[in-house]
Amino acid sequence: MSLSRNNAQLVAVIALIASMIIWSVSGIAIKHALAVLPPFTLIVMRFVPSVLLMLVIGLVCRKSPLLCLQKLERKDIPLFLIAGFCQPFLYYMLETFAYDALNSPTIAETLLSTSPLLSPLFAAVLLRERVTKYNIIGILISTAGVFALSLVGSSDYSIGSYWGVLLAFLAVSAAVIDSIMMRKVPAYYTSLSFIFYAQLISLLFFIPIWWFREGPETIYNLRFTMYQSEMQIALGCVAYLTVFASVIAFILFCFALRRVGVTRANAFNNIRPAFTALWMLLFFHEMLPWGKWMGMALIIFGLFICQKREKSEK
Repeated sequence: MSLSRNNAQLVAVIALIASMIIWSVSGIAIKHALAVLPPFTLIVMRFVPSVLLMLVIGLVCRKSPLLCLQKLERKDIPLFLIAGFCQPFLYYMLETFAYDALNSPTIAETLLSTSPLLSPLFAAVLLRERVTKYNIIGILISTAGVFALSLVGSSDYSIGSYWGVLLAFLAVSAAVIDSIMMRKVPAYYTSLSFIFYAQLISLLFFIPIWWFREGPETIYNLRFTMYQSEMQIALGCVAYLTVFASVIAFILFCFALRRVGVTRANAFNNIRPAFTALWMLLFFHEMLPWGKWMGMALIIFGLFICQKREKSEK
């Protein structure tokens, strides 16, 4: 029994790391796409195909216990409405404008990865989820690593608009509330079902705003810019955000969160800036000073501490 539980925990941790690796590239993709596409257009172009993709997966895999789409029960509609409003709608609207307002994707990633600081409070109040001393110590160590990674050795401390900072923290709050909804939604819903209905509901909010703010003008402009190289790069970024960030990563995160809890799952958000820094090193040859390596080490050490169980839990 213990081995089975340990294996389940290991699978959940692997799923969380995979989702964070995928999301660590999202900031770079969003920044490139925003250079060409208006914010709401980017959001709609990202989530309409992701909902359709999940519908196809659910229909093809309707006999799979992991990837089938279940019928939405009437009594569960309020939970899905809250989830869909908080994330993707509120989170991605705030996140997109935060990336637009902040000068550095790294700073944006850092601010958007602070959900571990809010998760214990939300989880304890709304879910009565037990928060251990290891959770708190690990989160604080890991968060210190995030700020060391972002600020130590940097020659540019310019943040940009402080509205971007506020928007980033509001986005984090929305993401944490969405995590709470993942735990409160009945367990018989597959991860695919939860993400599908949440994103479908979010489109009911997104599409009217997009149409009145950007829709007709964007559709008109796309006819003339579709084959430009900048637009081709932007569309490639949208494709990545659609398939990997909006479908695969969300399903992996939802699957893992239901097994390890809100506090421990959201602690992994701290590794996103570390992976972003590694991508900058590997693909853009940005050399990292020792302070950033120290920050990565603190993040990883903090995550190990956060996942440690007290004797009464074993």
